[in-house]
Amino acid sequence: MKKSLLINVIMLFICMTVNAQDYKNQSFIPEADMPDAGIYLPAPPDTASFHFDYDFRQYWWGRKMRENKERADQAKFDAYFDVDSVLVGFAPAFGMLITPEKTPETYKLICMIGMDGNHAVDRAKAKYMRKRPFAQFHEHTLQPQFEAELINNGSYPSGHTCRGWIFGLTLTELNPARGNEIMTRAYEYGQSRVICGYHYQSDVDAGRLCASVGYAAVHASEAFQKQMAKAKKEIANLLGTKKK
Repeated sequence: MKKSLLINVIMLFICMTVNAQDYKNQSFIPEADMPDAGIYLPAPPDTASFHFDYDFRQYWWGRKMRENKERADQAKFDAYFDVDSVLVGFAPAFGMLITPEKTPETYKLICMIGMDGNHAVDRAKAKYMRKRPFAQFHEHTLQPQFEAELINNGSYPSGHTCRGWIFGLTLTELNPARGNEIMTRAYEYGQSRVICGYHYQSDVDAGRLCASVGYAAVHASEAFQKQMAKAKKEIANLLGTKKK
């Protein structure tokens, strides 16, 4: 009897742990409810078009920026897509590091909005399947270990940029006093993709637009509003900005 009870307790604990992490693969709204960037975005610039000249010049701007070691190192770090790495990059601008242990409600908010960000670009990526600049020019990026994984993933719009921008919008809503710093960081996160050689500038620009559209769509969700309220309370308590 005691053995059976122990097994049940262990199984309950495992289920609770798994359920606690389920949100990492959840979004606030179904992908079908996310505005389709494959419809509202125009096609990326053709290599023979006048508009591609801008992308080409920005590609060489990114190559030049690699000579700045500090900026190049930042671009290398920004290549990591996981939530925790991105939050480390935002921590100085936001004023604190968001972690599942210290800020569980905020961490859940960020994880879920990140999934919505993925949905904001995925259909356009699949539709246009734009070749990435490193593949177009047969040159290595600053982070060549990711090239094999991404060479068959569409370049337009930039998923990294969308993630950085939608995180920036979310973090700014949580801590508006640091909005300038947060959105500057979000902007630079996108530019890192040009510097790395993984994206054209038009990919990055489109990624920011997708993030803004996606954030507007998610913001109307009751589930998002409830989680945002929890996160705001959590952050206000930690930052000492709670209204008296």
